[in-house]
Amino acid sequence: MTSLEHLQRVTIGKVAKNKPIKLVDYDPNWATFFEAQKTKIKRALGKTALKIEHVGSTAISGLCAKPIVDILLLVPDSAKEQSYLPQLEEAGFSLRIREPDFEEHRMLIDVGEHLHLHVYSPNSKEAKDLVNFRDWLRINEVDRLKYQQTKAKLAKQNWSTVQDYADAKGPVIDEIKQHANAYFAQKR
Repeated sequence: MTSLEHLQRVTIGKVAKNKPIKLVDYDPNWATFFEAQKTKIKRALGKTALKIEHVGSTAISGLCAKPIVDILLLVPDSAKEQSYLPQLEEAGFSLRIREPDFEEHRMLIDVGEHLHLHVYSPNSKEAKDLVNFRDWLRINEVDRLKYQQTKAKLAKQNWSTVQDYADAKGPVIDEIKQHANAYFAQKR
C-alpha cells in the first residue's frame, strides 16, 4: 500500500494534496495557545484526560515549525471513541485521522486547523517517543540543529501530501528518537 493509499484509508474527509509546506520561526505564543487548549480539553474530558502534553516542533523553543500546535492526549483506551470523542467534538474538535493499526491513534483538528490533537492510550510507545523526542531536542543542540536543517531542506521541495514531507523526515526522526530513548532510558 502506498503512503497516499494509507492516508486515504485513515483520513476522515478529503486528503489535501499539493499543499506547500510553510515553516515559520518559533513563536512563544504557541505555548500560550497550548495552555488554552489544554484547559479546554480538561474541561471537556475531566478525568478521562490522563495526560495532555505539548509535543512536536512548536514545543521546542527556537525550532522552526509549521504553525500547527501538536498536542498529545492520553485517554484510558483510545479505541473506545465513545468515551472521549463526543465531548471533544462538543468542544470544537473534529476527528480527522483514525488509525486502528497504529496504536489506535486518533487525530483531531480544530476549526482553523491550528492544532493536531493526537490521542493514544497510556501504554503507547509512540506517545512515549513523542515526549522523549521533544525533551531531547530541548536539551540537545546538535540534534535540534540537524532536525531544523532537515526540515528546512525538505520544506523547499514539492510534496504530493504533507504526509509525504513527514515521511521524508522519517530517517532523521528515527535517528533522533534512538538518541532520545537511549538517554531517557538511563534518566527515568
